[in-house]
Amino acid sequence: MPDTQYSLLDESLWPLMNKFYRRHQSSMKAVREAQLWVARRGDIVAALCLRPVAGGRWLTGLFVDPQCREQGVAAQLISIAVKDVTEPVWLFCHPDLRGFYERRGFSVDPALPQAMAERLSRYARSKPMIAMGLNP
Repeated sequence: MPDTQYSLLDESLWPLMNKFYRRHQSSMKAVREAQLWVARRGDIVAALCLRPVAGGRWLTGLFVDPQCREQGVAAQLISIAVKDVTEPVWLFCHPDLRGFYERRGFSVDPALPQAMAERLSRYARSKPMIAMGLNP
């Protein structure tokens, strides 16, 4: 298995993350006010955004190149991205991903700030979605 490097993406390189998402026909986008984390094997093979929100951080945009899935890349990227976070981290995911996130320390139905709860309610109208949280 190739060596994988995990790092915070420098602001000047943020367009590379959007290029990665587009290459895989993902609707995800890098968010300027977020910390952007990537896994690389030369090129970017996985990415996520860690956005500041009231009372914590919101983990969004986790995507792994389909050829690199089932290799622990997402788990390691999440671990590194949240390692030094001292406030709660929330995410929204499809219920099928619950076990994956629970194995990373996230729990179901965390207390959400009002704005996050409203956002979840809007998202859940169009697709199955659950909230999960990690408390440091």
